[in-house]
Amino acid sequence: MSAYGQLRAYADRAARTRTPRQSRESWQLWDLDPAAARPAAVLVLFGTLDDRPSEFHSDAVPDDLDVLLVVRSINLAKHPGQVAFPGGGIDNDDDGPVAAALREAREETGLDPGGVEVLGTLPEVGLPVSNYMVTPVLAWWTAPTPVDVVDRSESSHVFRAPVADLLSPDSRCTVIMRRRGLSRRSPAFQIQGVTVWGFTGILLAGLFDGLGWEQPWDEAREIEAPR
Repeated sequence: MSAYGQLRAYADRAARTRTPRQSRESWQLWDLDPAAARPAAVLVLFGTLDDRPSEFHSDAVPDDLDVLLVVRSINLAKHPGQVAFPGGGIDNDDDGPVAAALREAREETGLDPGGVEVLGTLPEVGLPVSNYMVTPVLAWWTAPTPVDVVDRSESSHVFRAPVADLLSPDSRCTVIMRRRGLSRRSPAFQIQGVTVWGFTGILLAGLFDGLGWEQPWDEAREIEAPR
């Protein structure tokens, strides 16, 4: 089955097996009251790289499969400098999480939403630092358009990350997050000079595992959370 077919099937399975909030893993609701959290959405957009295939070859995915990511501005109050999916809060005039994710992606990267095929939404995930309940919107880039930073007060870099390079065992590590005297572990990916960790790293790791794409890697390879 093609990567597109696998992603579509994954979205279909997610639609049939929604996970009740109370039964989710603890990391999804850290210090978060879902009833008081603001709804948000992110665009998890996969596509085919035009000119730069992966350096690492994986039998699980094509060399030219990629996912769209942004590096948040270091001047932001929350999650400064972190790698993220395009997205943000759902506004009152948004027609749900899909519309919000596409709007935010257009505002952050300049992509044309007309070239994006939405495959489905995944279960909400808690993001306590921002007090968001986030709906990941899984999508396929049927007609890619150029992307770049639109507003440097929000983002410092926009890039398409080869999925095979994210899956490379050499790219994988565990980030140790220390907060309020507690430490937590987050799966992470080091690629193109940045570390993908926290919410985005957890979401990607879960997605790769659910799709059967994950490669064996050394979970004991630890780094401190980037600052």
